[in-house]
Amino acid sequence: MPGTNLTREEARERAQLLRVDSYEIELDLSGAQDGGTYRSRTLVRFEATEAASSFIDLVAPTVHEITLNGRAIDPASAFADSRIALDGLAQGPNELLVVADCAYTNTGEGLHRFVDPVDQQAYLYTQFEVPDARRVFASFEQPDLKATFQFTVRAPEGWTVISNSPTPEPQDGLWRFEATPRISSYITALIVGPYHSVHSTWEGGGRSVPLGIYCRPSLAQHLDADAIFEVTRQGFDWFQEKFDYAYPFAKYDQLFVPEFNAGAMENAGAVTIRDQYVFRSKVTDAAYEARAETILHELAHMWFGDLVTMEWWNDLWLNESFATYTSVACMAAAQGSRWPHSWTSFANQMKTWAYRQDQLPSTHPIMAEIRDLDDVLVNFDGITYAKGASVLKQLVAYVGEDAFFSGVQRYFKRHEWGNTRLSDLLGALEETSGRDLTVWSKAWLETAGINVLRPEFRTDAEGRFTSFAVRQAAPSLPPGATGTSTLRPHRIAVGAYELSGGKLVRTGGVELDVTGELTEVPEWEGRKRPDVVLLNDGDLSYAKVRLDPESLATVTKHIGDFEESLPRALCWASAWDMTRDGELPARDYLDLVLSGITKESDIGVVQSLQRQVKLALDLYADPRWRETGLLRWSEAALERLRAAAPGSDHQLAWARAFASAARTDSQLALLEGLLDGGESLEGLAVDTELRWALLQRLAATGRAGEKEIASELERDATSAGERYAAMARAARPTAEAKTEAWASVVGSGAAAETGLPNAVQEAVIGGFLQTDQRELLAPYSEKYFEVVKDIWEQRSHEMAQQIVVGLYPTLQVSQETLDATDAWLESAQPAPALRRLVTESRAGVERALRAQEADAAAG
Repeated sequence: MPGTNLTREEARERAQLLRVDSYEIELDLSGAQDGGTYRSRTLVRFEATEAASSFIDLVAPTVHEITLNGRAIDPASAFADSRIALDGLAQGPNELLVVADCAYTNTGEGLHRFVDPVDQQAYLYTQFEVPDARRVFASFEQPDLKATFQFTVRAPEGWTVISNSPTPEPQDGLWRFEATPRISSYITALIVGPYHSVHSTWEGGGRSVPLGIYCRPSLAQHLDADAIFEVTRQGFDWFQEKFDYAYPFAKYDQLFVPEFNAGAMENAGAVTIRDQYVFRSKVTDAAYEARAETILHELAHMWFGDLVTMEWWNDLWLNESFATYTSVACMAAAQGSRWPHSWTSFANQMKTWAYRQDQLPSTHPIMAEIRDLDDVLVNFDGITYAKGASVLKQLVAYVGEDAFFSGVQRYFKRHEWGNTRLSDLLGALEETSGRDLTVWSKAWLETAGINVLRPEFRTDAEGRFTSFAVRQAAPSLPPGATGTSTLRPHRIAVGAYELSGGKLVRTGGVELDVTGELTEVPEWEGRKRPDVVLLNDGDLSYAKVRLDPESLATVTKHIGDFEESLPRALCWASAWDMTRDGELPARDYLDLVLSGITKESDIGVVQSLQRQVKLALDLYADPRWRETGLLRWSEAALERLRAAAPGSDHQLAWARAFASAARTDSQLALLEGLLDGGESLEGLAVDTELRWALLQRLAATGRAGEKEIASELERDATSAGERYAAMARAARPTAEAKTEAWASVVGSGAAAETGLPNAVQEAVIGGFLQTDQRELLAPYSEKYFEVVKDIWEQRSHEMAQQIVVGLYPTLQVSQETLDATDAWLESAQPAPALRRLVTESRAGVERALRAQEADAAAG
């Protein structure tokens, strides 16, 4: 039985048979305040190439009526397994009517319903990617069966209804929207409730595009609409110029919605964004940069993904990689951008994610083999987003930026409102660049894994190069990985850096194509060896880079002295990768960070380093030395907190780092003092979010309990406060707290629905796993393997994936955990998607074991 799955072959056969013309969808949401179910009526018109049978998708508790071409069909016989069987289709035009009761969800899938504890009002929004429009209306749920969508919605008085088309004036509580252009079902949207809104316009190209920003009224005081509009307009200006294609929809709304599973979703003209991006407290500039990247990423999708859409999900990377690349490129180049150094953040964060993903047993080619919906649901990963964007950056360097965007312009005009494959984009790029991209595509998009680049050279007695080359390796893929590893063509720069006036200054370099195992660089013969030789300078390519011993020694002493942020970020990323690979002991990584982080100006890099040091100490350090390293880190964090400029981003970052690491009685007493006002640091605002960060650590160490948590929740009686309180309760270091947290997520039985909303479940899992509580958590390793398969089969995808990944015994770094995982994989024979998630988690434990051995050897 198909359940809720759909195979690529089924989609292909259905696309060959059908052409969908239009949907008319009526939803009665007048009872949304009370929840339950709602009436959904779908009239879909489509054509069939022959008289045949097919099916339409629907996930609903009850189907009341099915009428095909005027002929009534019994729902009891036709509706099963998320499908309605359509027998007896006419060749040519067909008309189908489906009337059903559909259910609100609290999982962030389909039509999500949330009640704000501040005003007790319900707020709704849809999330349809990948296959969840079928939870709201009957649909042919695949990206290449595009159609027009006309929504009519009944909603409570005083509410607002937003969709892909401009919002009409309601008539007697009924909102009738104009039909959309031809789009895929997964980018349709409805956002319904008493939302607060701010409006403006973008003017350009002789056109005025209405802009809207929405959030719940309880967040309205924190909504910095002007800053959001500014980034949005910069994106419109830059994309309009680069794409040479007018914005394809009638308006552009951005809606900050609660309990959102992802960062945002590119619904056509109605982008939904997680409302944590409406900042309730002081955040560092890195948070604003991350929000700007998200805003621009979704705006880019209006062209790449919405106007032109992939035919099937194996080309998902085209959507996500393109949006990621262009969003960062826009931030780096747009006039007036606050983040011209956005490629530094990309190198330090996005590419680190890609490198990690690409070394897992689940690594796969960028152009992944997507057999069915289950495959794609676990494929929103670091390869699809970050590696793909890195490869596009390499492609731009290879063909030239002008040729690249000329090809993109041709692609949009040629395929507007249609569906495409990779070959369509590459064909347009070949036309504008004059390059044959066949070899490039095969090497970069159809193979898996990551290359390693190392400098290889000799010098004479005077320290001049007598030879210089770049050696490329293609490490074997992990067992179970799909695809093959290979040597690839790389467009890179090799940079020379010298210490001058206390700074590491770039004194020269060369840009070249690296091919094969060894690429000679004759331009450097006779040149004096610099203090640092940096491969992939400028971060043009996607590869792991290693430093020669002399360069590594200089970087270890002077990493904070690079004059520019990007080469510094590349060295930080290389050091972190070496730590994960067991080439640099965790204690040496701590030394490196402590020696250079005070000179790091980029706040995003500082916060990444803080997270990575804590992770290295928790997972990669020799357990016998770990407490020594953690104590050293907590003392250093406090020292830097006290030394930071009052009110600065660095002060806030160090306050959060110290709060997560505090462990001694005096350190924890300081957290208590900051929380109750008995202690203060000049310029440090102990605001709502920081208060919860302090309380989380106090709860996890037993210095705060239910009384303190309840008091803080009373102080912050919001949905965010409820999540933080749930996390703090789960973090308490008692057997009773862990039992309660486990039961609230897993339920009385593996198949039980817990009733926890997605965001609260995520918070409980985050609190449950505390790195200082390994012994307390040890019994749950066995319990995990007892329930995980049933949970996967019974829960919705988002809820199940949270549990599968979040509750895996990651902290139990031992051979016993590996053996238990292997035994379960052998006996349970899990579905491919579940096997992938568990195998990825297992790989993390295996890597941590190797790193701990390397750290122990250095002790």
